[in-house]
Amino acid sequence: MWPPEHERFADRTAAGRMLGAEVAQHLRRREAPAEARTAERTTASKKPLVLALPKGGVPVAVAVAEAIEADFDLVISRKIGLPWQSDHGVGAIAENGPAVFDLSAVAAVGLSVHDLSPAVQRERVELRRRQERYRGSRPAPDVAGRVVVVVDDGLATGVTARAAVRALRAGKPEHLIFAAPVCAAESVDLLATDCDTVIDIHSPREFHALGLYYHDFAPLTDSHVLQMCEQMWSDSEIPSPV
Repeated sequence: MWPPEHERFADRTAAGRMLGAEVAQHLRRREAPAEARTAERTTASKKPLVLALPKGGVPVAVAVAEAIEADFDLVISRKIGLPWQSDHGVGAIAENGPAVFDLSAVAAVGLSVHDLSPAVQRERVELRRRQERYRGSRPAPDVAGRVVVVVDDGLATGVTARAAVRALRAGKPEHLIFAAPVCAAESVDLLATDCDTVIDIHSPREFHALGLYYHDFAPLTDSHVLQMCEQMWSDSEIPSPV
C-alpha cells in the first residue's frame, strides 16, 4: 500500500535536508536555555557529531551534518537474520557492542538466541570488513560528552538502530539522538527507551516497506559510501598553518 504522496521523498538527500531542519530545530530548543553557560560549545570539539548507518543512511546523514554544521562519521551495524531467510532481521550487532535481539520475533519462529550464533559470527566478520573498507586506519570517533545524532534512511523494526545506540551509549555521549525521515511508529516507541530523542518527519502506524516512501530508493554500493565519506572527511580537515 503506497503512502500518501505528501509523505514521499524525492530521494535520500532530499529527505536528509528536511530531516536536518528538524534536527537543527531540536538542537536550538535544547540549547536556548543554556546559552549563557555554553559559549565554549563553539569549539570544534563541541560540535555535534552525526553518525551515519551505512549504507542507506549515509546520504541522509551527509545532508543532516551539513544542515547543523556537525562533524560526520559512521556507526556500523549489521542485521542478524533467520537461518532460512537472512533478510528477515531478528537481531543486530554494532561496533564494540553486544548482539541485540527482538526476543519476541525469535521466539515466534521457534528459535533461541543460541540458534542464531552462526549468523552472529558471520555478521561480525562482515562488520569488521566494512570497518576496514570504509574507515581504513581512521579511528572510530570518541562520543564522550558530545551531542551525537545517529542517522538512517528509515526505521522499520528498529533492531539495527537499537544495536547502534546501545553501543554508543556505553561511550557516554552528552545527548544521544536517533533521526530518520520515516519511522514505523511502534519502533519509535521501542527505540525511545534507548536514546534521549527520536526525530522523524513521518511516523506511520501502518508501515509496509521503507522503499515506498522514496521516489528514488536505488541501492548504494561500497563505492558510493566511500565517495561520500571521503568528501565529508576531506572537507572537515583544517589546513596546517603556513
